[in-house]
Amino acid sequence: MTRLNEMKVQHILDDKSLATDEKIEALLEIESEARALQRAASESPMVDDDGWDGALRDVRKALDKLGWEEPAKGANSL
Repeated sequence: MTRLNEMKVQHILDDKSLATDEKIEALLEIESEARALQRAASESPMVDDDGWDGALRDVRKALDKLGWEEPAKGANSL
């Protein structure tokens, strides 16, 4: 699961046909999906380690590499 995510992330980073903002958008989509799956897995009483922490870490590293900064969260974003 994390390995597949790692391959997707690397594929996006290596894709020379994508602009940086397109790469960031694709990575943010993967991150959103991984977070949703992590939430779903955490609701199962039988799951100790859902494995999605590594997937999220891969995405964050790639976003950092591209220079993306998470927007500040203010009162309007709550």
